[in-house]
Amino acid sequence: MTKLRTAVIGVGYMGKFHAEKFAASPDCELIATIDADASRAKESDYKPWLGKIDAACVAVPTRLHFQVVKDCLEAGVHVLVEKPLTRTLEEADALLELARTQKLILQVGHLQRFNPAFQALAAQGGRPLFIDIERLAPFKSRGTDVDVVLDLMIHDLDLVLALAKAPIEQVSASGFRVLTDAIDIANARIEFADGCIASVSASRVSQSPVRKLRVFRHDAYVSADLQEQRLRHVRKGSNAAQGLDGIVESEQSFERADELRAQAQAFFRAVRGEIPALVTGEQGRQALALALQVGRLVEERLARHGT
Repeated sequence: MTKLRTAVIGVGYMGKFHAEKFAASPDCELIATIDADASRAKESDYKPWLGKIDAACVAVPTRLHFQVVKDCLEAGVHVLVEKPLTRTLEEADALLELARTQKLILQVGHLQRFNPAFQALAAQGGRPLFIDIERLAPFKSRGTDVDVVLDLMIHDLDLVLALAKAPIEQVSASGFRVLTDAIDIANARIEFADGCIASVSASRVSQSPVRKLRVFRHDAYVSADLQEQRLRHVRKGSNAAQGLDGIVESEQSFERADELRAQAQAFFRAVRGEIPALVTGEQGRQALALALQVGRLVEERLARHGT
Protein backbone atom coordinates (compact mmCIF):
# COMPACT_ATOMS: atom_id res chain seq x y z
CA MET A 1 0.00 0.00 0.00
CA THR A 2 1.39 3.37 -1.03
CA LYS A 3 2.16 5.60 1.93
CA LEU A 4 0.37 8.92 2.17
CA ARG A 5 2.69 11.87 1.70
CA THR A 6 2.05 14.14 4.68
CA ALA A 7 3.14 17.36 6.33
CA VAL A 8 2.57 18.95 9.72
CA ILE A 9 1.98 22.68 9.47
CA GLY A 10 2.69 24.35 12.80
CA VAL A 11 5.03 22.47 15.11
CA GLY A 12 4.55 24.31 18.38
CA TYR A 13 3.42 22.52 21.54
CA MET A 14 0.76 20.29 19.94
CA GLY A 15 2.21 20.25 16.46
CA LYS A 16 5.44 18.59 17.55
CA PHE A 17 3.44 15.72 19.09
CA HIS A 18 1.45 15.35 15.88
CA ALA A 19 4.71 15.27 13.95
CA GLU A 20 6.03 12.47 16.17
CA LYS A 21 2.91 10.35 15.54
CA PHE A 22 2.99 11.01 11.81
CA ALA A 23 6.69 10.18 11.61
CA ALA A 24 6.17 6.88 13.45
CA SER A 25 3.13 5.80 11.43
CA PRO A 26 3.53 3.04 8.83
CA ASP A 27 0.60 4.57 6.92
CA CYS A 28 2.33 7.76 5.90
CA GLU A 29 5.59 9.40 4.95
CA LEU A 30 6.15 12.65 6.80
CA ILE A 31 7.95 14.69 4.18
CA ALA A 32 7.80 18.13 5.79
CA THR A 33 7.40 19.88 9.14
CA ILE A 34 6.66 23.54 8.66
CA ASP A 35 6.59 26.47 11.06
CA ALA A 36 6.99 30.22 10.79
CA ASP A 37 9.44 29.99 13.71
CA ALA A 38 12.77 28.95 12.19
CA SER A 39 13.89 27.42 15.50
CA ARG A 40 11.15 24.79 15.23
CA ALA A 41 11.40 23.64 11.61
CA LYS A 42 13.60 24.02 8.55
CA GLU A 43 10.63 24.95 6.39
CA SER A 44 8.76 28.19 7.06
CA ASP A 45 6.32 28.33 4.13
CA TYR A 46 3.73 25.60 3.59
CA LYS A 47 2.52 26.71 0.16
CA PRO A 48 5.37 25.20 -1.93
CA TRP A 49 4.55 21.80 -0.38
CA LEU A 50 0.85 21.76 -1.24
CA GLY A 51 1.39 20.12 -4.61
CA LYS A 52 3.64 17.46 -3.07
CA ILE A 53 1.47 16.09 -0.23
CA ASP A 54 -1.72 14.09 0.09
CA ALA A 55 -2.65 15.07 3.64
CA ALA A 56 -1.69 17.58 6.31
CA CYS A 57 -2.11 18.19 10.01
CA VAL A 58 -2.74 21.88 10.69
CA ALA A 59 -1.69 22.94 14.20
CA VAL A 60 -1.07 26.65 13.74
CA PRO A 61 -2.65 29.25 16.09
CA THR A 62 -6.45 29.36 15.84
CA ARG A 63 -6.49 32.73 14.09
CA LEU A 64 -4.62 31.13 11.16
CA HIS A 65 -6.72 27.96 10.84
CA PHE A 66 -9.04 29.30 8.18
CA GLN A 67 -6.42 30.48 5.72
CA VAL A 68 -4.10 27.50 6.08
CA VAL A 69 -6.88 24.90 5.87
CA LYS A 70 -8.45 26.75 2.94
CA ASP A 71 -5.16 26.71 1.03
CA CYS A 72 -4.73 22.99 1.71
CA LEU A 73 -8.25 22.07 0.61
CA GLU A 74 -8.00 24.17 -2.55
CA ALA A 75 -4.82 22.25 -3.40
CA GLY A 76 -6.58 18.90 -2.97
CA VAL A 77 -5.01 18.08 0.40
CA HIS A 78 -6.94 16.19 3.12
CA VAL A 79 -6.75 17.98 6.49
CA LEU A 80 -6.68 17.10 10.17
CA VAL A 81 -7.00 20.45 11.94
CA GLU A 82 -6.58 21.13 15.64
CA LYS A 83 -9.65 22.34 17.52
CA PRO A 84 -11.36 24.73 17.39
CA LEU A 85 -12.05 24.34 13.68
CA THR A 86 -11.99 28.11 13.10
CA ARG A 87 -12.70 31.36 14.93
CA THR A 88 -16.13 31.98 13.41
CA LEU A 89 -19.03 30.00 12.00
CA GLU A 90 -18.70 31.86 8.70
CA GLU A 91 -15.13 30.60 8.36
CA ALA A 92 -16.21 27.10 9.35
CA ASP A 93 -19.04 27.05 6.79
CA ALA A 94 -16.68 28.14 4.04
CA LEU A 95 -14.28 25.30 4.84
CA LEU A 96 -17.07 22.73 5.03
CA GLU A 97 -18.37 23.75 1.63
CA LEU A 98 -14.86 23.64 0.16
CA ALA A 99 -14.20 20.17 1.59
CA ARG A 100 -17.51 18.92 0.15
CA THR A 101 -16.80 20.43 -3.25
CA GLN A 102 -13.29 18.97 -3.35
CA LYS A 103 -14.47 15.62 -1.86
CA LEU A 104 -11.77 15.78 0.81
CA ILE A 105 -11.57 14.66 4.43
CA LEU A 106 -11.73 17.53 6.92
CA GLN A 107 -11.28 16.04 10.39
CA VAL A 108 -11.20 18.13 13.57
CA GLY A 109 -8.86 17.28 16.45
CA HIS A 110 -11.33 16.66 19.27
CA LEU A 111 -8.94 14.22 20.88
CA GLN A 112 -11.19 12.93 23.67
CA ARG A 113 -13.26 11.01 21.12
CA PHE A 114 -10.30 8.61 20.96
CA ASN A 115 -10.20 8.04 24.71
CA PRO A 116 -11.07 4.34 25.22
CA ALA A 117 -13.08 5.10 28.38
CA PHE A 118 -15.26 7.57 26.49
CA GLN A 119 -15.62 5.24 23.51
CA ALA A 120 -16.79 2.42 25.80
CA LEU A 121 -19.22 4.75 27.58
CA ALA A 122 -20.66 6.06 24.31
CA ALA A 123 -21.04 2.53 22.93
CA GLN A 124 -23.37 1.59 25.82
CA GLY A 125 -26.17 3.59 24.28
CA GLY A 126 -29.27 4.57 26.20
CA ARG A 127 -30.69 8.05 26.64
CA PRO A 128 -28.75 10.14 29.15
CA LEU A 129 -30.76 12.05 31.75
CA PHE A 130 -27.93 14.18 33.12
CA ILE A 131 -24.34 14.68 31.99
CA ASP A 132 -21.77 16.28 34.28
CA ILE A 133 -18.28 17.10 32.96
CA GLU A 134 -15.42 18.79 34.78
CA ARG A 135 -12.12 19.73 33.13
CA LEU A 136 -9.57 21.56 35.28
CA ALA A 137 -6.01 22.44 34.30
CA PRO A 138 -3.11 24.42 35.80
CA PHE A 139 -2.40 27.76 34.18
CA LYS A 140 -0.14 27.74 31.11
CA SER A 141 0.60 30.65 28.83
CA ARG A 142 0.05 28.32 25.85
CA GLY A 143 -3.48 28.55 24.49
CA THR A 144 -4.29 31.96 25.93
CA ASP A 145 -4.88 33.38 22.46
CA VAL A 146 -8.45 32.11 23.04
CA ASP A 147 -10.60 31.92 26.18
CA VAL A 148 -11.06 28.77 28.28
CA VAL A 149 -14.25 27.89 26.41
CA LEU A 150 -12.44 27.56 23.07
CA ASP A 151 -9.24 26.29 24.70
CA LEU A 152 -10.57 23.54 27.02
CA MET A 153 -14.36 23.43 27.33
CA ILE A 154 -14.89 22.85 23.62
CA HIS A 155 -13.51 19.31 24.08
CA ASP A 156 -16.32 18.50 26.50
CA LEU A 157 -19.00 20.33 24.56
CA ASP A 158 -18.12 17.99 21.70
CA LEU A 159 -18.48 14.98 24.04
CA VAL A 160 -21.86 16.23 25.28
CA LEU A 161 -23.10 16.59 21.71
CA ALA A 162 -21.87 13.08 20.92
CA LEU A 163 -23.77 11.62 23.89
CA ALA A 164 -26.96 13.71 23.88
CA LYS A 165 -28.14 13.53 20.32
CA ALA A 166 -31.30 15.61 20.79
CA PRO A 167 -31.57 19.25 19.65
CA ILE A 168 -30.51 21.95 22.11
CA GLU A 169 -33.36 23.97 23.62
CA GLN A 170 -31.60 26.33 26.02
CA VAL A 171 -28.09 27.31 27.12
CA SER A 172 -27.04 29.36 30.15
CA ALA A 173 -23.49 30.10 31.21
CA SER A 174 -21.30 31.97 33.67
CA GLY A 175 -17.59 32.55 34.00
CA PHE A 176 -14.84 34.88 35.12
CA ARG A 177 -11.51 36.38 34.17
CA VAL A 178 -8.82 35.45 36.66
CA LEU A 179 -5.26 35.56 35.28
CA THR A 180 -5.82 36.77 31.72
CA ASP A 181 -7.99 39.29 29.91
CA ALA A 182 -10.09 36.41 28.55
CA ILE A 183 -12.44 34.02 30.38
CA ASP A 184 -10.37 31.64 32.52
CA ILE A 185 -13.11 29.67 34.29
CA ALA A 186 -16.58 28.88 32.97
CA ASN A 187 -19.66 26.75 33.54
CA ALA A 188 -22.39 25.99 31.03
CA ARG A 189 -25.82 24.40 31.50
CA ILE A 190 -27.26 22.88 28.33
CA GLU A 191 -30.86 21.69 28.12
CA PHE A 192 -31.91 19.33 25.33
CA ALA A 193 -35.29 18.78 23.72
CA ASP A 194 -35.60 15.24 25.14
CA GLY A 195 -35.16 16.48 28.73
CA CYS A 196 -31.47 15.69 29.10
CA ILE A 197 -29.41 18.33 30.92
CA ALA A 198 -25.64 18.77 30.78
CA SER A 199 -23.45 20.74 33.17
CA VAL A 200 -19.98 21.48 31.79
CA SER A 201 -17.23 23.19 33.83
CA ALA A 202 -13.77 24.21 32.68
CA SER A 203 -10.90 26.02 34.37
CA ARG A 204 -7.35 26.79 33.29
CA VAL A 205 -6.40 28.28 36.66
CA SER A 206 -6.59 25.19 38.86
CA GLN A 207 -3.83 23.54 40.87
CA SER A 208 -4.23 19.99 39.59
CA PRO A 209 -5.53 18.53 36.32
CA VAL A 210 -8.96 16.87 36.43
CA ARG A 211 -10.97 15.27 33.62
CA LYS A 212 -14.14 13.73 35.01
CA LEU A 213 -17.33 12.76 33.19
CA ARG A 214 -20.51 11.37 34.74
CA VAL A 215 -23.51 10.16 32.78
CA PHE A 216 -26.77 9.38 34.59
CA ARG A 217 -29.37 7.16 32.93
CA HIS A 218 -32.53 5.54 34.27
CA ASP A 219 -31.51 3.03 36.99
CA ALA A 220 -27.75 3.54 36.47
CA TYR A 221 -24.87 5.94 36.11
CA VAL A 222 -21.32 5.74 34.80
CA SER A 223 -18.40 7.79 36.09
CA ALA A 224 -15.47 8.16 33.69
CA ASP A 225 -12.00 9.28 34.70
CA LEU A 226 -10.79 10.36 31.28
CA GLN A 227 -7.32 11.13 32.57
CA GLU A 228 -6.83 7.61 33.95
CA GLN A 229 -8.98 6.03 31.20
CA ARG A 230 -11.21 4.18 33.65
CA LEU A 231 -14.98 3.68 34.12
CA ARG A 232 -17.03 3.04 37.26
CA HIS A 233 -20.53 1.64 36.81
CA VAL A 234 -23.30 1.91 39.42
CA ARG A 235 -26.68 0.34 38.67
CA LYS A 236 -29.74 -1.11 40.30
CA GLY A 237 -29.52 -4.86 40.60
CA SER A 238 -29.55 -7.83 42.91
CA ASN A 239 -26.83 -9.23 45.12
CA ALA A 240 -27.16 -12.96 44.47
CA ALA A 241 -24.88 -13.87 47.39
CA GLN A 242 -27.13 -12.10 49.88
CA GLY A 243 -30.43 -12.52 48.08
CA LEU A 244 -31.04 -8.77 48.19
CA ASP A 245 -32.02 -6.11 45.68
CA GLY A 246 -29.84 -3.05 45.79
CA ILE A 247 -26.88 -1.34 44.14
CA VAL A 248 -24.31 -3.15 42.02
CA GLU A 249 -20.96 -1.48 41.42
CA SER A 250 -18.21 -2.44 39.00
CA GLU A 251 -15.10 -0.90 37.49
CA GLN A 252 -13.68 -1.11 34.00
CA SER A 253 -10.09 -0.23 33.16
CA PHE A 254 -8.49 0.02 29.75
CA GLU A 255 -5.04 -0.54 28.41
CA ARG A 256 -3.43 2.87 28.29
CA ALA A 257 -4.19 4.28 24.85
CA ASP A 258 -2.20 6.81 22.86
CA GLU A 259 -5.05 9.08 21.80
CA LEU A 260 -2.96 11.14 19.37
CA ARG A 261 -1.72 8.00 17.64
CA ALA A 262 -5.28 6.64 17.42
CA GLN A 263 -6.47 9.96 15.98
CA ALA A 264 -3.74 9.93 13.33
CA GLN A 265 -4.52 6.32 12.37
CA ALA A 266 -8.23 7.10 12.04
CA PHE A 267 -7.41 10.12 9.87
CA PHE A 268 -5.24 8.08 7.52
CA ARG A 269 -7.90 5.37 7.25
CA ALA A 270 -10.53 8.01 6.47
CA VAL A 271 -8.30 9.50 3.77
CA ARG A 272 -7.94 6.02 2.22
CA GLY A 273 -11.73 5.63 2.28
CA GLU A 274 -11.66 2.71 4.73
CA ILE A 275 -13.80 4.43 7.41
CA PRO A 276 -15.66 7.73 7.79
CA ALA A 277 -13.88 10.52 9.66
CA LEU A 278 -14.58 10.03 13.36
CA VAL A 279 -14.86 13.78 14.06
CA THR A 280 -16.09 15.42 10.88
CA GLY A 281 -15.89 19.07 9.96
CA GLU A 282 -19.64 19.27 10.55
CA GLN A 283 -19.22 17.96 14.10
CA GLY A 284 -16.36 20.38 14.69
CA ARG A 285 -18.66 23.15 13.51
CA GLN A 286 -21.39 22.06 15.94
CA ALA A 287 -18.96 22.14 18.87
CA LEU A 288 -17.68 25.54 17.74
CA ALA A 289 -21.21 26.95 17.50
CA LEU A 290 -22.01 25.83 21.04
CA ALA A 291 -18.68 27.11 22.37
CA LEU A 292 -19.20 30.52 20.78
CA GLN A 293 -22.69 30.69 22.28
CA VAL A 294 -21.35 29.83 25.74
CA GLY A 295 -18.59 32.43 25.42
CA ARG A 296 -21.06 35.09 24.33
CA LEU A 297 -23.38 34.34 27.25
CA VAL A 298 -20.50 34.55 29.72
CA GLU A 299 -19.38 37.90 28.31
CA GLU A 300 -22.94 39.25 28.44
CA ARG A 301 -23.27 38.21 32.08
CA LEU A 302 -19.93 39.82 32.97
CA ALA A 303 -21.00 43.03 31.24
CA ARG A 304 -24.28 43.11 33.18
CA HIS A 305 -22.43 42.83 36.47
CA GLY A 306 -19.63 45.18 35.50
CA THR A 307 -16.86 42.57 35.87
